[in-house]
Amino acid sequence: MGRFRFYTAGESHGKGLIALMEGIPAGLRVSNDGIDLQLARRQAGYGRGDRMKIEHDRVEIISGIRHGITLGSPISLLIWNKDWENWKQVMSHDPADAGKSIPVTVPRPGHADLAGILKYDHHDIRNVLERASARETAARVAAGAIARILLAEFGIQIESRVLDIGGISAKAEQQIIAAIDRAKETGDTLGGTFEVIATGVPVGLGSYIQWDQRLDGRIAQAVMSIPGVKGVEIGLGFQASRYPGSQVHDEIYFDGRFYRKTNHAGGLEGGVTNGEPVVVRAAMKPIPTLRNPLNSVDIASGVPSPAHSERSDVCAVQACSIVAEAMVALSLCEAFIDKFGGDSLEEMRRNFAGYLKGIEEYMTTPATGGDAGC
Repeated sequence: MGRFRFYTAGESHGKGLIALMEGIPAGLRVSNDGIDLQLARRQAGYGRGDRMKIEHDRVEIISGIRHGITLGSPISLLIWNKDWENWKQVMSHDPADAGKSIPVTVPRPGHADLAGILKYDHHDIRNVLERASARETAARVAAGAIARILLAEFGIQIESRVLDIGGISAKAEQQIIAAIDRAKETGDTLGGTFEVIATGVPVGLGSYIQWDQRLDGRIAQAVMSIPGVKGVEIGLGFQASRYPGSQVHDEIYFDGRFYRKTNHAGGLEGGVTNGEPVVVRAAMKPIPTLRNPLNSVDIASGVPSPAHSERSDVCAVQACSIVAEAMVALSLCEAFIDKFGGDSLEEMRRNFAGYLKGIEEYMTTPATGGDAGC
């Protein structure tokens, strides 16, 4: 069985988005409904834009699943863009349509626009913004839905919650709604913070052996890769730097199993899961597309100009938290397959059961001593 990996493809206003996954074992029961549920969650939240009135994301399974059961072969998923009907000529693949649409030449501060055109030698910013758009995350959520179905087979559940929007606590819902309304009226946008929690995660996922095998680093990279996310912390995160060690590290107890009374580490120590819930928090900046645009410069003329304004959301923090759930699920899925991988789900079950049995024996068998080193 190959190592788990996934890719996405597609543009925001292209025909559709694709997710391709390898490494999911054979025998896992997967339904369109389970994937569509996660896609619908991504589209929800106060402050979303008009695009969500057009798109009603549904997955089309192209390969890797037969009669609702994974085959062990690559899984490909397709999400059609309904808005493609309105962008056929602008996003046409036909060379005959070149020059028939107005190029975008004024980059938006905070977006990939300027860096992208300089990197790839483009002269139309649409060549950058279409792929850099957060619309791509729908494909990630589809792939993440399959990852979380696999994890659920082993008792791992993932959820998220918004902590604040625009500096207002999520508990003050009406104040947040009012703030989003004000931002919309003034042509502005709002960001916020959220938390993702994975429960039922067994001890031993990840490794301290090499830097790129540390699971906390892999999770942080995965969440930071979401458009708009500018900060990620695990457990206490930055707060851990403000207290002495006696108030930060989670003391260890034993009553037939090891346990902690606190979880300041967020379920990860030395890059390895320790059996406690994995807790990840992230900060999403305000969306860089403003209806009252910031100052910029036209790349075609060098003349100062208001930034390009593309149809967008006012606030997408809740949607971002759902994407982060998917990215945490995909990171844990990769680590789980690394640890317990098999060609079939039943083989994986045997590997997992044997591992848990070994841990139980370790905790219930008296230590026999022996050399501490050689």
